Amino acid sequence: MTNLPMTLPNHSSALLNPGALGSIESYISAVNRIPMLTAEQEKSLAEELQYKENLDAARQLIMSHLRLVVSISRQYLGYGLPHADLIQEGNIGLMKAVKRYDVTRGVRLMSFAVHWIKAEIHEYIIRNWRLVKIATTKAQRKLFFNLRSMRPDSRTLEPESIQGIASKLNVRPEDVAEMEVRLTGHDMAFESSSDDEEDYSPANYLSDEGEHEPTNVLARQSAYEMQTQGVQDALKTLDERSRHIIEARWLHDDKAATLHELAAQYGVSAERIRQIESAALKKMRKALAQNM
Repeated sequence: MTNLPMTLPNHSSALLNPGALGSIESYISAVNRIPMLTAEQEKSLAEELQYKENLDAARQLIMSHLRLVVSISRQYLGYGLPHADLIQEGNIGLMKAVKRYDVTRGVRLMSFAVHWIKAEIHEYIIRNWRLVKIATTKAQRKLFFNLRSMRPDSRTLEPESIQGIASKLNVRPEDVAEMEVRLTGHDMAFESSSDDEEDYSPANYLSDEGEHEPTNVLARQSAYEMQTQGVQDALKTLDERSRHIIEARWLHDDKAATLHELAAQYGVSAERIRQIESAALKKMRKALAQNM
C-alpha cells in the first residue's frame, strides 16, 4: 500500500470552522498550506475509509480538499452573505461527499465533491438570502442561480430576452418573469420601526379576522395541499400492504376498516396490523414534514 500523507496538525479540526482562526484571511492561508494529495494517496485513504472505516483517513481526505471549498465559495460572494458562512456550509457538503465517496468508480474525490459542496451552499443561500423563501422547485432554483448573471446590466428583461433565457434554461417564460420580480424586489419590515403614525407599515393594513385574511387563506391552502397532494405523495413512500392498511383505516369516508378486519384479510394478528399502521403513519409524517 502507498504510504499515507503526513499527519495533519492537531488543530486541523478547527479548520472546519472558518471563524476559529480569527479572520477569514488567516483561515484561507492555513487551508492553502495543507498538502494536496496525489491520486495514489487519495486512493489509499479512500480505501482505508471505505473498507476499514478509518476515520483518520476521512479526516485527511476532508482537510486536503478544504481549499476546494474556499474556491467554490468565492463564486457566491455576490449574494451578500458572509464568506465564512459560505465556506462553513461548503465544508458540510465536503464531509457528506467524503462519506459517500466510492473509490471503485474511478473518479477523483475533487470531481465528486463539487456537487455536494455546491448543493449545501445553494441551500444556505436560499434559506438566508431573503426573509421569504424565494426558490423551492428545481426550476426556480435553476433560475435563482443563473438569472442574475444572464440579465444584461441588471436591466429589466424585455419579452424577447425572457423567451431566450427560458429556452436556454429549459423553463417556462412565466417562471423567468416571476423570478425576475422576486430578485428585484426588496424586503420590507412588517411593522414600522418608529412611532410615526404616517410611516407605512403592512401590519397596519392587515386584519386578523375574516376568511380573506392572508394568514387564514394560507392556512386553508396549506391544509388542503397537505390533505390532497401531500398525503398522496406520502402514501407513495409506503409498500403496498402498508398503503392499503392506511387507506382502509383512514381514507375511507364511508366506513373505516377495523384492525380485526384487516388482520383477517392478511392472516395476521390485530396487534401486527396496529404495528404496521403505526410505522406507516410515522413514515408518512416524516415525508410530509420534508415537503413542507
